[in-house]
Amino acid sequence: MPTHSIFNYAVEPINQWKEGMNADAALREFMKRHPRFPQEGREKLIRAVFAYFRWMRWLERDQLADQVESASVIQERFARDPHSIKDQTLAAWAVPEWVWPELDFGPEPAGDALKYAWLRSLQKTPPLWLRARPGTATALGRRLGHCGPADTPLAPDALRYNGHDDLYRSAPFEDGAFEIQDLASQVVGTLCAPQPGETWWDACAGEGGKSLHLADQMQNKGTLWCSDRSIRRLDNLKRRFSRAKLYNYRVAPWETPDHLPTRTKFDGILVDAPCSGVGTWARNPDARWTTALKDVQELAAVQLQLLNKVAGSLKPGGRLIYAVCTLTRSETTAVSTAFGAAHPELEPVALSTAHGLPSTATTLWPPEHNANGMFIAAWRRR
Repeated sequence: MPTHSIFNYAVEPINQWKEGMNADAALREFMKRHPRFPQEGREKLIRAVFAYFRWMRWLERDQLADQVESASVIQERFARDPHSIKDQTLAAWAVPEWVWPELDFGPEPAGDALKYAWLRSLQKTPPLWLRARPGTATALGRRLGHCGPADTPLAPDALRYNGHDDLYRSAPFEDGAFEIQDLASQVVGTLCAPQPGETWWDACAGEGGKSLHLADQMQNKGTLWCSDRSIRRLDNLKRRFSRAKLYNYRVAPWETPDHLPTRTKFDGILVDAPCSGVGTWARNPDARWTTALKDVQELAAVQLQLLNKVAGSLKPGGRLIYAVCTLTRSETTAVSTAFGAAHPELEPVALSTAHGLPSTATTLWPPEHNANGMFIAAWRRR
């Protein structure tokens, strides 16, 4: 497919984004309208659209198709040489101004180095991570091809996929041999470390990405409760569990925020709370320009409310894990500090001394792990 055609096609989803639809949804709608669009063209289109959002502040006021082409040229140049654009220029143009007071990179000079490494990571196409079923990563990598392992014990089943096949249509995927899941999300599941026979609750399960990881570690033994406000998401969760042949779960929707969906007491609770998604800005570059500080502040209140609501559902000795794919102070350390102060019956616990994380809370920065940004904290009922 001619490259210039891709730039013209990209206008359609970008215009839908300008009308209020997020880029992922706009691209899905485009593919539905163009079901015969070739796989190679789909990849090029996605890259072109996301390049536009990464570099939109660099673009002249040309026709939109010309802007997309210019963004793709900048993207290719930056991929060859990440230092082709000055750090100060990236700091001024790559992200909205409101985010800077919300970020804590630590003391200089290491803090400055992390800051600019983060900015450069935002402007690259992030890798595609797979989570193999426990103990099968090597065999899955041979079966799929184009795979490499993750360089961290925090995600033992992770594979980086470098191929171009439509994995959702592959036989291993249909067999339930793997899930497409970012490395940072896999780390959350590893640090939860549920044991076979325990009772766990994924209180914000969504479509079940982390729920499946918890259930896998439980080896289909014990019970995993999965809750979400969206029945549609929970229906998708059920389909994913069926494909994975995992049955040790129960679904309990949140009917209202004020009423717990279950009165069960748990060995462990994961609160993977709704958040601003600042940690995903490399993978979802359009979100930089639609997220505002007021969203962060409103979500921080929701996160604290959720933690307060579920805390009483822990058994003595039970663990509560808080995880958000964001990097803002308001949603990370501020929430965890306020929650800890309000609950003297809970004590902060180390996430995993076995994996070199003695801290009771940690931030996974994208350039350090080649993954989404993630904040994780843990407590235990005394």
